[in-house]
Order: sequence, then C-alpha cells, then structure tokens
Amino acid sequence: MNNFSKSQALQKRAQAVIPLGVNSNFRYWGEGVTPYMSKAQGAYLWDVDGNKYIDYRLAFGPIILGHAYEAVNEKVREEIELGTLAAMTSELEIEVAEKMVKMCPALDMVRFACSGTEATMHAIRVARAYTGRELILKFEGNYHGFHDYTLWSTYAPVESYGNRRSPIAVAASSGIPKVVGEKLIATLPFNDVEGFERVMKSYGHLIAAVITEPCQGNCGAILPEPGFLELIRQRTEEYGVVFILDEVKTGFRIANGGAQEYYNLKPDLTTYAKALGNGYPLAAFGGKKEIMSIIGDGVAQGGTYNNNKPGVAAAWATLTVLENEPVMKTLNERGGRLMAGIDKTLTEEGLVHSMNGYPAMFTYAIGTDKVTCQRDWNDTEKDYYLKIIDLLIERGVMPDHDAREPWFLCYSHSDEDIDDTLTAFREAVKESKK
Repeated sequence: MNNFSKSQALQKRAQAVIPLGVNSNFRYWGEGVTPYMSKAQGAYLWDVDGNKYIDYRLAFGPIILGHAYEAVNEKVREEIELGTLAAMTSELEIEVAEKMVKMCPALDMVRFACSGTEATMHAIRVARAYTGRELILKFEGNYHGFHDYTLWSTYAPVESYGNRRSPIAVAASSGIPKVVGEKLIATLPFNDVEGFERVMKSYGHLIAAVITEPCQGNCGAILPEPGFLELIRQRTEEYGVVFILDEVKTGFRIANGGAQEYYNLKPDLTTYAKALGNGYPLAAFGGKKEIMSIIGDGVAQGGTYNNNKPGVAAAWATLTVLENEPVMKTLNERGGRLMAGIDKTLTEEGLVHSMNGYPAMFTYAIGTDKVTCQRDWNDTEKDYYLKIIDLLIERGVMPDHDAREPWFLCYSHSDEDIDDTLTAFREAVKESKK
C-alpha cells in the first residue's frame, strides 16, 4: 500500500478553507484517499508523499506533449518577459489563430477564451444570435462545461431521465434555474438516430443549435455509431440549425485537426481548450466566417484574460510541435498498443468488456461488449472497474478514479511506460479476481 499520510494531512488543512479541500469536485476521491500533488514531469506525477505514478489523467486531458514540456515552457518564459496581459491584441494571438485555421478544416475564424466552459457558452450565444432561436439540443452524458445552459442530463442518475422516447432534462446541480430545462434545453440519448430524426421533424424549426462531443469524453469515451455525426450535420443543414462540435477534449488530441479531420466533418462552430495549450489556460471557439462575423455586430463576446500571454504562448508552442513532430503517429502507436494489451488481458481473464475511444483517449467498460449511450454505460460494472484502478494506483499507474473519465496518452509516454503499465494491469486484474 502507498503511504498517503501527507496527502491526508493536506486534505484536512485544505478542507478548512476550500470546499471538499479541492478546487473542482472531480479532484475529490473521498475522505483520506484524495491525493495531493508535489510535481509532474513528462509522463510522470509525484504526490506529496513521494509516490511516483505513470500519469494517464494528464490534468483531465490537456497534457498532450508531457508535463512541463520544455519547448512549451521556454516559449512561455520568453513571452512573459514582454508582459503577461494587456488590453491590446498581440501578433502572437494572430499567429495562433492562423495556425488553428490552417490545421482545422472547418475553421475560418476563431476567438479565444480561458476555459472550455467559456468556449461552449460563447458558441451557444453566437448560435442563438445567428439563428434568432433559443432552444438547444444536447445529448445525455455529454459534458459541455459548467454553465447553466448545458449542465443537464450529464451526471445525474439515468433512472431520472425518463423514457428514451421522451427524455426528461435533469439539472446536474442545485442552483440551475428550472426554466432553462423547461424552455431552453432538449435532451436525447447519444447515438439515438430514431429519436434525433423525430425531434428534428417536430422541433427543428425552433432549435438554435445541436451541440455534441464527437465521443462521450466524460462518459466512458463512447464513440459515435457510424453515420451518427454525419446525420447531425445533414439534418442541421436542412433545418437551419447551427451544429456545434465540442472538441474541448478531442481537439488537437485525436488528430492535428481534431475530430473534424478524423471524421471528415464540417460543423458550423467548434470549441477547443485542453490540449490547445498543453496545460496552460487557453480555450477557443470558431467556425464559419458567416457565423463568426456577427460577433461585434450586436453580439457580445469578451474576457479580460482571453489573451493571457502564458496561454497564448503555450498554444503557439504546442501547435508548432504538433505541426513539426510525429506526435499523433506516436500517440496512435503507443496508445493503440496499450489498448490492445488491456483488451487482451481482460479477454484472457474472462471479463466481458468493451474497449471505447481512440488510442490517445480511451477506456473500457466491464460487464458488456458494447455501449452506445449513457444509459447503456450506467449498467456496466463500474465498481469493478474502480477496483482495478485502485490496484493500478498501488502499482504506480494512475488513470482517473472515475469510471467515466478516459485514459489519456501524451507524447512523453515511452514504450517502456506502456510495457510497465501492461504488466501492472495484468497483475491488478488477476488480483481483482481473488
């Protein structure tokens, strides 16, 4: 067993001044078991008790190159010497926007923000302004940030969602106005072709935007069924609805051009954050020039820290590395080998399971050979999944302690890291069956 005495002491200290002792509910693993960080470098993380882990959380996905990646930190150090923030646009911002437009097929123009939550919030406002409509359609289990307009049917027990033919939008937090769910949000199960067709026929003329992740990044990395994203694109075009593709997790992670490159898809608007800055705070949203051009023409969007120099510099450096080095090739090879090894172990140990996601962002579900939506995923053996995770953490391998959250790969994960992880995984699965 790892020693967590210093983490336990820090937790008690933190709880006196910070709710739960953490600054995001998802960093809280429980009383006495929540780890506190000392440092991170490359593919590794150390807690305050000196325990070292091969890190597959990677800050919930932003670390695409590696912790404290020197090419990124060097550019940040260089730029912050010239000032960290100003009420004026810098040439570096323009260069980052140009890189994004070059790399992402569906981007004509972009605006920056500080977080994925802000990016989706602004994209929804622009979609409503562009269409003159107010209703937003989202899918159960998809997470689009913490603002009130999308935190519906995300983490609540699926038993409260109602029948899949007539879903009930369920707020994922107290404090969200009920009127949002009653008037402004419609929900559907992910991959529900029949339901989507029905809703578009009934309400398509009232819907401002359909927003979706390419895969369910906060619900077991559930992939879209073949043709589902393409159907969304087709029907939104027919009904004059803005198609928002939320690439906060997949952007610059599953391909240089993200999911829109991966699936050869042209959404109207796309949102970004996470891997854009390799851990520094920068987000963005963008899309068709016709739609983005209404910003500033009666449509408000801004933020004091949207052009923060550390984030902009980190994005410039991260995108430059992605352009010039075989990052995606490496992630696909090593992540693919890790997925195949996990799949093989689970099969050999007689555990029914499904592998979900992409080599750079994947997970597995226990107890079923296929999941297509949050309702399916809810019936999987989540407690058994976490039992394996606990045993992995004891062996120095750290995926997230949440069955919904994918494993993330970064450019700094080595072949030896993959070998060590697969060895630890085999041991953990065998021990879990005792």
